[in-house]
Amino acid sequence: MLRLVENHSLPRTAAFFDLDKTVIAKSSTLTFSKSFYRGGLISRRAALRTAYIQFVFLAGGADHDQMERMREYLSALCRGWNVAQVKELVAETLHDLIDPIIYDEAASLIEEHHAAGRDVVIVSTSGAEVVEPIGEMLGADRVVATRMVVGEDGCFTGEVEYYAYGPTKAEAVRDLAKSEGYDLARCYAYSDSATDIPMLEAVGNPYAVNPDRALRREAAAREWPVLAFEKPVRLKQRLPEFRMPPRPALVAAAAVGAAAVGAGLVWYAARRRQAAGAHRLADGFARI
Repeated sequence: MLRLVENHSLPRTAAFFDLDKTVIAKSSTLTFSKSFYRGGLISRRAALRTAYIQFVFLAGGADHDQMERMREYLSALCRGWNVAQVKELVAETLHDLIDPIIYDEAASLIEEHHAAGRDVVIVSTSGAEVVEPIGEMLGADRVVATRMVVGEDGCFTGEVEYYAYGPTKAEAVRDLAKSEGYDLARCYAYSDSATDIPMLEAVGNPYAVNPDRALRREAAAREWPVLAFEKPVRLKQRLPEFRMPPRPALVAAAAVGAAAVGAGLVWYAARRRQAAGAHRLADGFARI
């Protein structure tokens, strides 16, 4: 049970949330694949692959080695994408695509942390063009995300400037603690993935949410609490008294190609795709 009132004579505290499969039920980046296809950013074939990748991601996620290969794949997909167009596509479909897949339990936790006087920070490997508006929708105070270099023409150059993944997430948490005055021993962190163990280790109150197999083992060994989030719900369908505060998401590490992480997962899907499953998904997407 979270404390309802933070003692403001003590150092400030925060709650750090991974995004995909922790706050929302799917991959934030992959969820926009159909929008990117309709906007001309990805091909029909890529859209079909992305549907399969979403299935694979939900079934088991990706381990460290696969995520590293994904990072190498980022630049090829995003090079030349117009940043303004990406943001526009996300803005147009944000509420239709993301609002229905926000976990009710996560939204309640965010509300409780704010009520206790804690900042809420979204820390995601996905790109800021996706993560920032989701963070604003949730009332997050800050966002940490991957970023890529944007050229003078307003397009991604294909170079990765900052990759918010693994130990880098923990470094971002510690940097924020220094700049904002957070007492990490009294802070909270939530994630579903073993790749976020460094971030969970950085705080005094780590929680495994819908953990993958490796994180479940680690949580059991360290006696970390395990939470099960099971109820995606639109924010407007929650209790009438529930109101997300209109806090702008302040970027701690910003701007990435919106399909950056999803791009790497294309490689992952190609590695594991089975012919029968691919045909089924192709049929399902025949009417895009």
